Amino acid sequence: MTEPSKLPHHGVPEHQPAAGGIAARARATAAPQYLTGLNPEQRDAVVTLDGPVLVLAGAGTGKTRVLTTRIAHILSQGRARPHEILSVTFTNKAAREMKLRLGQMLGQAVEGMPWLGTFHSIGGRILRIHAELVQLKSNFTVLDVDDQVRLLKQLLQAENIDDKRWPARMLAGLIDGWKNRGLTPAQVPSGEAAVFGNGKGGKLYASYQERLKILNAADFGDLLLENIRLFREHPDVLRQYQSRFKFILVDEYQDTNVAQYLWLRLLSQAPSKPGVPLSSVVPGALDSPVIPSPVIPGRVDSPVVPGRIEDANPEPRDKEDSSRDSGFAPFDAPRNDERNVAPSSPLKNICCVGDDDQSIYGWRGAEVDNILRFEHDFPGAKVIRLERNYRSTGHILAAASHLIAHNEGRLGKTLRTEDVDGEKVTVTGSWDSEEEARAIGEEIEQLQRAGDNLNEVAILVRASFQMREFEDRFVTLGLPYRVIGGPRFYERAEIRDALAYLRVINSPADDLAFERIVNVPKRGLGDATVQMLHDHARKRRIPLFEAARAVVETDELKPKARGSLRDLILHFDRWRAQREVTAHTVLAEIVLDESGYTEMWQKDRSADAAGRLDNLKELVRSMEEFENLQGFLEHISLVMDRDTGPEEQAVSLMTLHSAKGLEFDNVFLPGWEEGLFPSQRTLDEQGRAGLEEERRLAHVGLTRARRRAKLYFATNRRIHGTWSTTIPSRFLDELPADNVEITESKGGSGWGGAGGYGASRFDNVESFGSSYTTPGWQRAQANRARNNQGGRHGQTRDGFEESQSPFSDLRGDSSGSRGNAGGFSRAKRGPMVIEGELVAKSTGTVSEFALDDRVFHQKFGYGNVVKVDGNKLTIAFEKAGEKKVVDSFVERV
Repeated sequence: MTEPSKLPHHGVPEHQPAAGGIAARARATAAPQYLTGLNPEQRDAVVTLDGPVLVLAGAGTGKTRVLTTRIAHILSQGRARPHEILSVTFTNKAAREMKLRLGQMLGQAVEGMPWLGTFHSIGGRILRIHAELVQLKSNFTVLDVDDQVRLLKQLLQAENIDDKRWPARMLAGLIDGWKNRGLTPAQVPSGEAAVFGNGKGGKLYASYQERLKILNAADFGDLLLENIRLFREHPDVLRQYQSRFKFILVDEYQDTNVAQYLWLRLLSQAPSKPGVPLSSVVPGALDSPVIPSPVIPGRVDSPVVPGRIEDANPEPRDKEDSSRDSGFAPFDAPRNDERNVAPSSPLKNICCVGDDDQSIYGWRGAEVDNILRFEHDFPGAKVIRLERNYRSTGHILAAASHLIAHNEGRLGKTLRTEDVDGEKVTVTGSWDSEEEARAIGEEIEQLQRAGDNLNEVAILVRASFQMREFEDRFVTLGLPYRVIGGPRFYERAEIRDALAYLRVINSPADDLAFERIVNVPKRGLGDATVQMLHDHARKRRIPLFEAARAVVETDELKPKARGSLRDLILHFDRWRAQREVTAHTVLAEIVLDESGYTEMWQKDRSADAAGRLDNLKELVRSMEEFENLQGFLEHISLVMDRDTGPEEQAVSLMTLHSAKGLEFDNVFLPGWEEGLFPSQRTLDEQGRAGLEEERRLAHVGLTRARRRAKLYFATNRRIHGTWSTTIPSRFLDELPADNVEITESKGGSGWGGAGGYGASRFDNVESFGSSYTTPGWQRAQANRARNNQGGRHGQTRDGFEESQSPFSDLRGDSSGSRGNAGGFSRAKRGPMVIEGELVAKSTGTVSEFALDDRVFHQKFGYGNVVKVDGNKLTIAFEKAGEKKVVDSFVERV
């Protein structure tokens, strides 16, 4: 019988449209336009708005579409206003893409969503609003890694610690790791603090934090760590944000670290009443910030060994967030049993989107257990699996799914596609890494001749040192390529100098910026003067700029230095006053001119001076899209990606970590050998947990491919200048035989196979034949015949600076020597471009230069040709001495 409360007027029961009936079908046709085209799982993830939701989105399953459509659904249903939605991404690029898609869906620009951005940009926004509560001012400076290291060097010097034995970069990595795990100086375990500086690591961390407050500065770790402290120490502020955000959405949840986890957990609780302890909202929140591991059925190991610091030398990392990442994985040791208790306070509508099979950043602090324990952290959570892949072909997905199924620590899903099976995944062995580079070069040329776009070709390496032989090979072939994650525009010396001037104008307490430009251009203010200013600032506990203002009124400095310093202070006072009435772009031009910085480069006679001046002009142009100077400077601090793409086709060369989130028609995966992939160092340090992360990295690499995935391994490889004999990666034997095809190398010599290493089903090739009939080998033979030369021609590609991570000096990922180039004769092609810079035009075998020709080189300057060897020149440079260079790098004078 129908309950009376369910009976409207006159006792007539409520009516619901029958499933599959006319009304239900008519209602479906009237569904919002943005819901059309979604598959059932995607639609479920979009329309499930109440309670915690975990969307397990495999590679290529439309994760971004689901996230943006969910926001559009929330807004269109009137469940929240734009400023009541917190949407967190990991990169500025992802945030911009989400805003663009939302604008297209809703027919308007989503300007009313101030809380859509990266963890650090949103954390920085909150911190600026409440800066005084954490002993900062609202115009605080966000330091980058370079400034962190310079500040730490000063602290090491003050403590009389040898910075050669205890590098500042190592300490920066330690501190970043502690902050990624939510540890304040007082919370760092004594055993960890003792590993640096003869037990002074903790003291240095505390001194560093104290100095940051004096400088009115914060580093990237502080943008979340100080947020957590703010919320813990000021529950009223936490309640304010808990009440504001009705919906929370998180992208790439598998990549969150402990600090990001704690920040989200605090915000994702329903607001507590005033006077209620915070520990009742988030158990253990006032105690340890460290979370325990979940109990995963069938899992036999912990992802991170409890109580152990990870090595400070991770493999090459992703370009997007390098300046905020640490070289350490977090602790996984439980410190408080309360953390295993489900929170007593009701949870907000939080939706986390991620893929446990793509968690590959454990070495920088990301904690895969955050996603594995989601149902424990948010009881009653609904888990929705997105398994239909819209990117790759059937064979590629089958290979990737079969490979990742060997991992035990995963929630489990199987990617599928409704498209054709396509080409099988190929596995190719080569004798050495040089042949591997030649073989891949040959295949890319064949793709190019078949009409494939080079922008749809990518080479994904496990370690950055693998790139060298490919770079040399591409120079030889004249194939244009770009290194993803290479040197950034804002990291150039002239740009950093210009930004330092602008930072001091924005924040006079920015000591590191002031010290950088106090004698640039040269003003007669040497190290002794700077040291005097430091001593005065330290004693008075004031910023360096104020110390300089005080010192110029005394006789401590010589008259010339005192006058120069006084003029500089007056300049800054005037520029700061002009800031209020002058556009920031105009102000930047005034500063560069009046400081003498532009004139310094105009008078410079070096080969790159003109390029530096152009860069400064570009810097001013880049400021135009920002409202004010502070907004521009904050953008520079937070931006992690390039805004402009290449203008011409080029092969993409990058590490596997940098490739996450990208996709290409053709993906080449070299170096699938034991010790390299999986990385032996990772296996030694993390055991099975490390092996599983390496396998996830292999899964990521395979799923970058849309049409073709090609795996390679070499029997011999040169690592850091030393040749080593290797065996094929265990991951090859974990691939499904039905989806894999064995091919022979096209790199100019027969494959020696894996003889002596035991049987493998990939060894059952009936006949390898001879690979000396490839077009590349024929060109090489013709070249040798014409020049009557034997052997290979090595080439050194000067003038290109390889990208490195902020802490790369601790890793030694760069190989000590380059691969041989192969000496091929090529018809001339278009100029080769790396990120828009002209590197080489062509590499012919007969040089147009002769003995005693007067030439100019961009790096080495002027000189005379003393020897010609094919397209290689030996040149006696006036300043650099004798150097061997490729003739395409020099100009006749």
